[in-house]
Amino acid sequence: MPTVPFGWYAVLRSRELRPGKVVSLHYFGRALIAFRGADGRAAVRDAHCPHYGAHLGAGGKVVDGTVECPFHGWRFGADGRCVEAPFAVRTPKVSLAGFPVREHSGLVFVHAGPGEPSWEVPEIPETGSKEFAAPIDDTCRARVHVQEMRENIVDESHFHFIHGQSEPPVQDWREDGPFAEARGRISRRVLGRVIDNTFDAFMYGPGVMVVRTHGPVLSVTAVALSTPVDDRTSELRMLYYIRKPARLPFLTPLAKLVFRMAALGEVREEVGIWDHKIHQARPVLLPHEKGIKALRRWYAQFYPAD
Repeated sequence: MPTVPFGWYAVLRSRELRPGKVVSLHYFGRALIAFRGADGRAAVRDAHCPHYGAHLGAGGKVVDGTVECPFHGWRFGADGRCVEAPFAVRTPKVSLAGFPVREHSGLVFVHAGPGEPSWEVPEIPETGSKEFAAPIDDTCRARVHVQEMRENIVDESHFHFIHGQSEPPVQDWREDGPFAEARGRISRRVLGRVIDNTFDAFMYGPGVMVVRTHGPVLSVTAVALSTPVDDRTSELRMLYYIRKPARLPFLTPLAKLVFRMAALGEVREEVGIWDHKIHQARPVLLPHEKGIKALRRWYAQFYPAD
């Protein structure tokens, strides 16, 4: 599988990209920087200055909406073009490569792939809703391809062994171009009580998924962001938005604590498995394990055509 399927990926939360600051990143096997231009819009460009190779995120600074190289003072705009080179008779016609960028839902997204994007990630309403608490932010990296991180949501049998469900869930799979949905129910015991929730996963290309679980005790929207780091490693950033109890909002911190105790350890257990598994191009699947096949057929569209 190619390292980077074509599509949108979240590389930062908006709050992490403050005006006037340069943020160093490393995704898609590339050293990158992020900064805000003069208009406040986010830009994500390659990190190394084409003049002499300095890393613009190591000592570089934002000056008048451009990023200035710490070594020789060359400046580059948000579009990547060099706009100033001290002592040059003419400004060199060089640029920093970069990505199309969108910012919404408290996230900075970049599009990896050829040409201009042909589709967009929709806004995620929970991220700006007062009905939901500030998110639990949990990030981890694993030696696994981003596709396998996504396959996890349709791996019916693992819900029993990792997440404590008595039977593998039956899921309804639907797809529409770069978008797909997997819907079902998940029932498990938490603190001695059986919790039966609906389970709706909305997938927006290869790197963004929003999972909504609703039930009588707890409703959570999980924003799952899977991003290739390099040819061996992928990052999974989970933002869990917990709906505040309508009549007892002061119990929100307790709800977040219970969720942390019940869920985050299970993610770490999965990461430990991912770190040591291999990719099976033709897995031996049982009759009820239909989700992985369906997802792989859909996911194939994000790779270069043969």
